[in-house]
Amino acid sequence: MTEAERRRGRDETEEERADRMWGELIQEVRVAQTGVQILFGFLLTVVFQPKYTQLTSTNQVIYIVTVVLGACATGALIGPVSLHRLVSGRRVKPQAVRLASRLTFVGLVLLLATMTSSLLLILRVATHDGYVPFLVAAVVAWYLLCWYGLPLWARRRHTSRTDR
Repeated sequence: MTEAERRRGRDETEEERADRMWGELIQEVRVAQTGVQILFGFLLTVVFQPKYTQLTSTNQVIYIVTVVLGACATGALIGPVSLHRLVSGRRVKPQAVRLASRLTFVGLVLLLATMTSSLLLILRVATHDGYVPFLVAAVVAWYLLCWYGLPLWARRRHTSRTDR
């Protein structure tokens, strides 16, 4: 493959594209990392509150699941930083970008699960009304629309056949 054949779209080489995509990915990860780390930090304090022992066993299970999901989301969203550090200078940036992108996607799915279970727990404790599952489902639907539905729609609508 010639240099001209490798260049497309932005007229950049594979390495240039990987550099650009890496920078964009790291900016995206910074936003998600901050959110998940703050949420995870708050979650860690709950067990040390006096009211924790007053939670029903179901709510305690939801809390434990939420903490584990938060820990997994944190790991997946910090993973790209470690990946970059360990492979830096090895001339594998295009592959590292693809792997980091997958880790970030998994981290966002885990963050969605963490946010869902956090909201469920908070609303179950705050109110014992039967509408809680419906409210949580509505918020999850909103997250799905904002995080996945709209981006996938935009990708499909604005990507030409030659870009696919």
